[in-house]
Amino acid sequence: MEDEFAKNGVYQKGQGAQSSPHNRFLQNSYGKFEVEGIDEWEQQPQSRPTQFIFGDAKTIVNKVTSVDVGMQFSLNPYQGCEHGCIYCYARNSHEYWGFSAGIDFERNIIVKKNTPALFRSFLQKKTWVPRPISLSGNTDCYQPAERKFKLTRSVLEIALDYRHPISMITKNALILRDLDLIKEMASMNLIAVYVSINSLNESLRQKLEPRTTTALQRLKIIEQLSAAGVPVGIMEAPIIPGLNDTEIPQVLKAVSAAGAKWAGFTVVRLNGQIGVIFKDWLYKTFADRAEKVWHAIEACHDGKVNDSEFGRRMHGEGPVAEIIRQTFRLHTRINKLNMESLQLDSSLFRRPGEGRQLSLFD
Repeated sequence: MEDEFAKNGVYQKGQGAQSSPHNRFLQNSYGKFEVEGIDEWEQQPQSRPTQFIFGDAKTIVNKVTSVDVGMQFSLNPYQGCEHGCIYCYARNSHEYWGFSAGIDFERNIIVKKNTPALFRSFLQKKTWVPRPISLSGNTDCYQPAERKFKLTRSVLEIALDYRHPISMITKNALILRDLDLIKEMASMNLIAVYVSINSLNESLRQKLEPRTTTALQRLKIIEQLSAAGVPVGIMEAPIIPGLNDTEIPQVLKAVSAAGAKWAGFTVVRLNGQIGVIFKDWLYKTFADRAEKVWHAIEACHDGKVNDSEFGRRMHGEGPVAEIIRQTFRLHTRINKLNMESLQLDSSLFRRPGEGRQLSLFD
């Protein structure tokens, strides 16, 4: 049934997911099953306004147990993401909140309004040994909601106050708004920024990541951050065989010229509901090559489109995945990327006011 649904329907511009599959944690679903039904059917509009849902999180810094994502701790001020990237692995987590991993993920954004208070409280813990905390481990910390709520900026202000190291990954030019803070942190080796970019083809970008900034603008982000002395790398993620894999040489050449020093990549994997959502999107956007792309993805994951095995899931395996890996390695070497290591400084950490002698006049 999912396959038949995927091969029919009209592509809706301006959004990633073209459907809202049933939340596996909910017993009931809402839909039209019989055309002869006498009840009035109210069709939910495919494109609907974004709703912001305010929540008080219990914790804000999360320990990352995965050994292959390059981070130990993450912080996410928002759940759900307006960028609407069709492949986003964070879509599945939206179901824990009672929403669909499809359109709901892009239109129902949970704003963790107590993020600054929780972060400050976390850093005050005597048991905390400072290690880099990554922003955007799940959803983009500079998604459009940040322009209004400024939670990410508050986190940076606190991190600077405590001299705490931060790494970030984003695909939004809004990061340049906070260049004053980022530049100051970079001067103390307290921050590194990765820009996500997987295609220089604007037509493809609009379909893969419909509400993100252009590839040209992302190159400008790299240029401006690098010129300000900020360590900058990129994530070419995900690489989708049959869609953007042939762009690896061009992307790595462009980001190197813009000032990036490091580069990493992942091969697309479609766990959980993302497989349903992606296949529906694929047949509506690239019907002429949908079968070829789908089978190429399967070839990277032992005949499946998903993989949860640590050490293998991010880069895949098999001939197709190996070609991608070798191409990436070759062009990082050609463009002098990953030539040096990056280690943020945790030794400057301080708790404001700690150790200060109070007098009767304070």
